[in-house]
Amino acid sequence: MQPFLTDLFKGQSYDEKNFFLIAGPCVIESEELLMEVAGRVSSICRNLGIPYIFKSSYRKANRTSASSFTGLGDELGLSLLKKTGEAFNLPTTTDIHAHDEAAPAARYADILQIPAFLCRQTDLLIAAAETGKVVNVKKGQFLSGQSMKFAVEKIRNAGNEKIILTERGTTFGYQDLVVDYRNIPWMKEHGVPVVMDCTHSLQQPNQVSGITGGNPQLIGTVAKAAIAAGADGLFIETHPNPAIALSDGANMLQLDRLESLLQELVKLRKAVI
Repeated sequence: MQPFLTDLFKGQSYDEKNFFLIAGPCVIESEELLMEVAGRVSSICRNLGIPYIFKSSYRKANRTSASSFTGLGDELGLSLLKKTGEAFNLPTTTDIHAHDEAAPAARYADILQIPAFLCRQTDLLIAAAETGKVVNVKKGQFLSGQSMKFAVEKIRNAGNEKIILTERGTTFGYQDLVVDYRNIPWMKEHGVPVVMDCTHSLQQPNQVSGITGGNPQLIGTVAKAAIAAGADGLFIETHPNPAIALSDGANMLQLDRLESLLQELVKLRKAVI
């Protein structure tokens, strides 16, 4: 595990040979939701020796429909994210969408996540890098793992070596994604930890209804294949009741199903390392 990850997880007890987990509800809906999810997931991860990062977005700027929920407000959302991390002694992450969001978000979150659609935005990458926080860049659905070297170079040239890359599928036609697992070793060649986004890679975007679809029944399949391919971490959005979630409910994992999946993945990780 790279030193910056060790620093992130210094308050947790975990198996150093395990993968790390980034998980939480897609968007901050309420304090009660954040506390419920963080509490349950942190307990599961502690029991399984998995280092854990809590994730939830304070603002969702990249929604299909203008009528979709985007957040509770920036200051409230960010303060609830920080409060949740402090309550369970967890590092936190949220996505940012513009360069002027980087510094404010960095006051509350430990990791700044760059959405896949924005992974080539130079000013956004530099602004995130200059905060000194860990920067997690999701690979664009239109890029190969090899081409993500340019995103890595932009962040490094801004003086930041704390970089994570995340695979989240490749556009296939207009309304589907596929996962090319070659991207995991290809992105690891850039000398950074690589994460598999097991939920967004199962999205079915661009639906005429204005609501993105998904295939959550395949989350376990994607996660297991990623561990076998050498992923350092997994990204799984989870919710107690995805059917009523305010964002990405169609591809989130129901919270009650997370523990059994992680148990299987820990066994698989031990078999392949």
